[in-house]
Amino acid sequence: MNAPNLSPTAVGLEWFGETHRGKVRTNNEDAFLGLCFNVQEIHRLGKFGEGSTANMDFVFAVSDGMGGAKAGEYASRIATTKISAHLPRSFKRSAEGVAAAFEDVLTELYDDIHSALTYVGSSYEECAGMETTLSLCWFTPRIMYFAHIGDSRIYYLPARSGEIRRLSEDDTHVDWLFRTGQINEREARTHPRRSVLQKALGGTNQFVDPQLGAVVHERGDIFLLCTDGLVDAHYDEQLAERLVETTARGQGFNPARHLVEEAVEKAGRDNTTALIIRVV
Repeated sequence: MNAPNLSPTAVGLEWFGETHRGKVRTNNEDAFLGLCFNVQEIHRLGKFGEGSTANMDFVFAVSDGMGGAKAGEYASRIATTKISAHLPRSFKRSAEGVAAAFEDVLTELYDDIHSALTYVGSSYEECAGMETTLSLCWFTPRIMYFAHIGDSRIYYLPARSGEIRRLSEDDTHVDWLFRTGQINEREARTHPRRSVLQKALGGTNQFVDPQLGAVVHERGDIFLLCTDGLVDAHYDEQLAERLVETTARGQGFNPARHLVEEAVEKAGRDNTTALIIRVV
């Protein structure tokens, strides 16, 4: 899975994020993160903003923590904290001539998070069994690299075709049934075991190999990272329509907030998070 041999051409990015605890949960175990970094510096991004890949790489991630008491919150926070420490360090090593394929960097990151969660979970009774999903997008001038584990999702809406694609695969048996054509999207969304994970970071999971991939992005492309609370309220085609409609509303409007608030109103059984990135 080597990256295509493309000359770098900087692009602009716009991003919008929002999270909500929903109508039922008393706490929010979701988390999202935006970072930009280069060899000299690293900046944590706010809920919305814009920037250029001319001198910085950008990383966006969502995680959905699970566990007793507040262990799910701790799990998702550990995941985002590890990203902040790990990827800029890898960027610096690369700049110093220590080459590493993106697959190696992201696999090492996921292993690091898994080890940290396993250690904390085994050391503190209140954190026993803590685990989290993690879906991550890493934007360089021409390529978006992604990594994923769990049932949070990464969607890709290319400007060229206008047809939404789900880049990530849920680590559930129900999603495997859907991907192999044994059930349809409606049946998958209402299946009683749709949220039973076969793989996540932490907990008792032994194998944490993340799904990895890369997309050559173009101006006008839209990416959506979200937790399952958002998926509960929107079919994939509905998400495509909402993304096109809301990202066209212009300055001062947060399309991620609109998506999350709509999802909470329609469903709201779970924590709900959306992170939208548009290439401009």
